[in-house]
Amino acid sequence: MKQMKRFAALLLTAVLALSLPLSTLAAGTIEVTEDVSVTDTYDWTRFKGKNITLNVYNWGEYISNGSDDSVDVVAAFEKLTGIKVNYTTFDSNESLYAKLKSGAANYDVIIPSDYMVAKMINEGMLAPLDYDNIPNFQKIDAGYRNPDYDPQNAYTVPYMLCTTGIIYNTTMVENAPTKWADLWDEQYAGNILMFNNSRDAYAIAAFKSGHDINPQSTEEVDEVVEELKAQKPLVQAYVMDEIFDKMIGGEAAIGVYYSGDAITMIDDNPDLAWVFPEEGSVLSVDCMAVPATSEHKEAAEMFINFMCETDIGKANSEYIGYTTPMHDVWEVLDEDLKTSEIAYPPEEDAAREKVFTALSDEVNSELDLKWSEMKSYDEGGGSYLFLLLLLAMLALACFNIWRKVRRKTRNQY
Repeated sequence: MKQMKRFAALLLTAVLALSLPLSTLAAGTIEVTEDVSVTDTYDWTRFKGKNITLNVYNWGEYISNGSDDSVDVVAAFEKLTGIKVNYTTFDSNESLYAKLKSGAANYDVIIPSDYMVAKMINEGMLAPLDYDNIPNFQKIDAGYRNPDYDPQNAYTVPYMLCTTGIIYNTTMVENAPTKWADLWDEQYAGNILMFNNSRDAYAIAAFKSGHDINPQSTEEVDEVVEELKAQKPLVQAYVMDEIFDKMIGGEAAIGVYYSGDAITMIDDNPDLAWVFPEEGSVLSVDCMAVPATSEHKEAAEMFINFMCETDIGKANSEYIGYTTPMHDVWEVLDEDLKTSEIAYPPEEDAAREKVFTALSDEVNSELDLKWSEMKSYDEGGGSYLFLLLLLAMLALACFNIWRKVRRKTRNQY
């Protein structure tokens, strides 16, 4: 049904576009580079000469950056607006949250995923958006507006969508995996790459064991994390962006990651293949938002509006391989990406997609705790033995010191 909704949203947007007056469709453009033109009805230059720097915090490998003959999106924005961009990256929603919560840095634009958006809204970490500064929001397909994680679209604009799945090396795996449970198969011992973030890893174990990916109790968390603990001896490494080098270079046979990145890895190594698991998958929406602490909110909203320009959306989607939430971008995509079943899963796969929701504070704390315990867990008891050895060495050292003091005292008499 989700796939039908996707196409319905695209069709509705197309019908609305055809109903617009010709003057709207024929709006003028400003050429920024050979590959990028933007709408000329927006005041892109109002911050020129004001010495503004925007701090943008995004996922790694998640924007067209000028490499491999792609569009340098940040450079195009700087050229058009006169605003400098300080662009840095994170590798998980949890590290993004921790960085903002600590106050160690001040950002103007961030790209959290849906469930993290809900958490940040609840904690007052995001600023309400002024959509007068983001007219391109109207390009977002109707099916992706007013979502559960931001019911009034008061705080976010969708950037990209993705699913999670299994990527494997066809030269290293004899029989193609078909389900999440295959990641517990001992034949892959030492060759499995798992997510290095609690929420995505938990979801895989939940799919495998028949639990909800959004736990409602601490007991449920404990049960599912036991699955991850049982799998740990088989795992080569817990990774995020490190998966690119490992899978492309043939350092691991099988891993789990996001659909858009899978397209990139397969392009770089044709021996790799993608599987949408039988149990289902997580559909995530990554969103552009402005932290409540931003010092340049209006300029940040200009950056978000720029990211929703058709040429920019096309450049980003084609470079990173992720699913666009904008119909007019989808219309102009390269045909291979436009018809990709990884980026745009068929209806039978889309029907098994689940979405994350925000967890209660109690459940979230339990998940963080159990995830940390699982990561430090050693099935062979190595950590326990090391601790005993350390205590024994400390006791021996104390005993030797006591003997020396006792001998010295005895000699004085």
